[in-house]
Amino acid sequence: MRNNEVILLVDTYRKLHRRGAKINLINIIDKTHPADLALLFRSFTLHERLYFFSLIKTNEQKAEVLSELDDNNIVEVLHSLKRSEIINIFREMDYDDESSILRLLPAEEQQELLNLMKDEESREVEALMTYEEDTAGGIMNPEVFHLHEGMTIGKATEEIQKSHDTEMVFYIYVTDDRNHLIGVVSLRQLILNDPLKKLSDIMVEDVISIRPETDQEEVARLASRYNFVAVPVVDDENKLIGVVTVDDIIDVLREEATEDLLQMAGLGRDTDIILKSTWETTKKRFPWLLATYIGGLIAALVIGSFHNLLSSFVILTSFLPIIAGMGGNIGTQSSTIITRGLLTGRVNPNTSLKIIFKELRVGITLGLIYGVILGGIAFLMAYVIQSNGYDYSLIKCVELSIAIAIGITIAMTLATFTGTVAPMLLNKLKIDPAIATGPFVTTTIDILGILIYLLIASGLVHLL
Repeated sequence: MRNNEVILLVDTYRKLHRRGAKINLINIIDKTHPADLALLFRSFTLHERLYFFSLIKTNEQKAEVLSELDDNNIVEVLHSLKRSEIINIFREMDYDDESSILRLLPAEEQQELLNLMKDEESREVEALMTYEEDTAGGIMNPEVFHLHEGMTIGKATEEIQKSHDTEMVFYIYVTDDRNHLIGVVSLRQLILNDPLKKLSDIMVEDVISIRPETDQEEVARLASRYNFVAVPVVDDENKLIGVVTVDDIIDVLREEATEDLLQMAGLGRDTDIILKSTWETTKKRFPWLLATYIGGLIAALVIGSFHNLLSSFVILTSFLPIIAGMGGNIGTQSSTIITRGLLTGRVNPNTSLKIIFKELRVGITLGLIYGVILGGIAFLMAYVIQSNGYDYSLIKCVELSIAIAIGITIAMTLATFTGTVAPMLLNKLKIDPAIATGPFVTTTIDILGILIYLLIASGLVHLL
């Protein structure tokens, strides 16, 4: 749905609401796709969201819409419903969607709702909730379609036609008598082969599967690498316990990309931060900005310790923002490239040294180019200043331009090295490398870049 369509629909919903046209609203809600309705809910007030949700005709439709809503909106809607209404909606959901929604609620409310569910449903949902939220076990659906190896293709086709209540059937997973995953058959293979053949005759035995504790990002990476639309989940004994389907994989890719982007900007990992209240958003952003704040104080102390140098050669102060800015930018560029490489698998222990040296060469080359340009500009500025009455000799103008040129060259080279190595080290320590492009790396680069620049300037000015 395009932006202009969203604006038009939001306006239409509100006009109908103001006129009290309840029947028209019910009809338009019924014709709006659940994903589009969830998108529209972001533009409505709390009162409007709750009212429009109450007009959805069936529990099945309510379940579809609820599964598409943002986390904050889900909680709002649930708190407006009776417990019996929530349970009726949950009965129309897949177990993985139920567990994801329950995780948003306080522990007491979770338990209360679980107690109201049917025993089988409650057991399945509780089993999913024992896994971490961001693992394969946390997002898998335990209702996975599978058939016995001895079944014929004709019989298997009949079973698929009767499986309308099962999670989307993309592949037929083949199991033995003990429910061990031993093969997989695509729907294409099923259609093109003799109906009298057994599944064991046509199945692919080398099945790529995952464990329930596998990180969801790894699941998405695996599905992307092999172009899977579903990935089976097995336990330590290779028994089939669930499946992660393409709809969940897409959600993971979107969520992980959003988290990485937020962390690169120093905004934490909360993908719904834009929907939070002013106070909640402030609390989320404060700690990350604190790192930049402290770094800025340290940089100020560094600059203050060179006050004699800067008061004698004011021109050096003029280039401090450029040194900090160029260092921070090139460091962020390197860090972003490496983080992306780590996520796609293109940066690994076998290629890391080669990439580090490559980025260093890039940093040195760019540093020299900008160093020469900046040195020339610095010389002209120093010459103009000394011609206006400042006690700068021609030699001193040359010294200052050399100091500035070398300073920015080394600062950019160091920034490239830091931005390259930091994500690799964090990844090795099992820490999300996306945080390397946040305030921590840029602040470190600013401090070190300014310190090196002023040390070089101080040394050259007093030495030459």
